[in-house]
Amino acid sequence: MATEQQAGRVVMVHGAYADGSSWADVIPLLQQAGVSVMSVQNPLTSLADDAAATRRALDLQDGPTVLVAHSWGGTVISEAGDHPNVAGLVYVAARAPDAGEDYAALAGGYPKAPASAGLTFTDGFGRLDEGTFLAHFANGVPEERARVLYAAQGPIAETLFASRTTAAAWRTRPCWYAVSKQDHTIAPDLERFLADRMNATTIEVDAGHLSMITHPRVIADLVMEAIRATADRPTA
Repeated sequence: MATEQQAGRVVMVHGAYADGSSWADVIPLLQQAGVSVMSVQNPLTSLADDAAATRRALDLQDGPTVLVAHSWGGTVISEAGDHPNVAGLVYVAARAPDAGEDYAALAGGYPKAPASAGLTFTDGFGRLDEGTFLAHFANGVPEERARVLYAAQGPIAETLFASRTTAAAWRTRPCWYAVSKQDHTIAPDLERFLADRMNATTIEVDAGHLSMITHPRVIADLVMEAIRATADRPTA
């Protein structure tokens, strides 16, 4: 097996309505290839808090690191991905706002995602209702697994999605993007626009929003491609 120094390092950032275990199917595939992996636990209380959690994970890396994100996590890595250890960015069905961009206005130009209809807030924090979670957030995931994910979903602060980034790390780092063709949470055409705007190496996966769960090998292979491509890239 390759050594950690040879195989590289990855930090993985989860999205809303989820936690770090959403990468549980991809992580062992990377570890089997000798990759050092760390999965961030985002508090989902603010962009600043999530970016700080990601930066703390990046601080622990001792060399060039590929930063990977799903969904809302794409906003987080766009903000925190200018960390000096970051050699490349991988977006998996993820947001990727420009610095200061009104992402909601951008998304408003595309068909409304069905998953958003199931979001309700109580005492300042929101969750997806079970029917919406199973049918639209976790579409394509076996029902038994989807119900476990629903039970473990991370509630989001009511102001989370209104946050705007102060940086767009994808403008200064090489990028990869996995579009989910059956996504009910982010419009697939919006994902394609984001991938094209960042000039990402792009794949399309015949999956719902949670492609890292339904197609872990495909996502792991994309991450490995990013690791190989950035292995000799100097970090800042």
